[in-house]
Amino acid sequence: MLPGRGRSLSLWGVRTTWTTVDDGEFFCPGCGGDRNYARRTGRRRLTVLGVPLSARGTVGPVVQCASCEGEFGPEALDHPTSVRFSAMLRDAVHTVALAVLAAGGTSSRTVTAAAAATVRSAGFEDCTEDQLTHLVEALSADWGRYLPEEAESGIDCPYSATLAIELHEALEPLAPHLAPAGRESLLLQGARIALADGPYNPAEREVLATVGAALQLCADDTARLLAAARTPS
Repeated sequence: MLPGRGRSLSLWGVRTTWTTVDDGEFFCPGCGGDRNYARRTGRRRLTVLGVPLSARGTVGPVVQCASCEGEFGPEALDHPTSVRFSAMLRDAVHTVALAVLAAGGTSSRTVTAAAAATVRSAGFEDCTEDQLTHLVEALSADWGRYLPEEAESGIDCPYSATLAIELHEALEPLAPHLAPAGRESLLLQGARIALADGPYNPAEREVLATVGAALQLCADDTARLLAAARTPS
C-alpha cells in the first residue's frame, strides 16, 4: 500500500496487443445472422507499471463479430453464410434431380415434369423440362467418354460411379449444416421424382441410396424413407 493512498497499485501485469489478419463475412453464432468479422491474433507481453517488457507468447486467433463484438473460435468460419447456405441447398437439389433422371431416364414426361418442378421450388425459377433433359444428355455423353471399362456392364446404371462422385461433392459439405429433417427432406425430393412414373428401378434405388449416404443418413433410415415415399399421404 502506498503512503497516503487508500488502494493498492499493481506493479506488473500482462497486456495483449491484437492484430487483424483478415476480415470478411460470416454467420455469427451470437447474432444468428450474416455479419462482418475480423480474424485477429494477439501477442502477450509482461508489463511493469504499464510499460510492456518481455514477450509472453501469442493468443488466438479469434473471430470477432463487427456487430455484437462477440469473439469465437476459428471454427465459426466453417459455417456457411445464409446466402452461401441457400446456394448450396439449391445446387444440391439440382444435382439430386439430375442424378435421378440420369439413372431412370428422361423418356417419361411425368418424371421430367416432377424434376423440373422440384428444381424450380429450390430456387432455379426458370428451369424447364427441356433444360434438364438436354443437361442429362450432355452429362451422360461426357460421363460415357470417361467410363472405365469395368463399369460398362454388369450394373444397373453405367454412370453409377460418376453419379456417386457428383452426389458426394454436392451433398457432403451441406449435410453437417442441415437438421435431420432437412436431410430427410432432400432425399424424399429425389424419391418423389423417381416415383413419378411408377416404382423405383434398380438404378434409381442405387442413386437414392448414394444420396442417403452422402447426407449422413444410415442405411436403415434411407430404406425407411424410400419405403415411406411410396405410400400416398
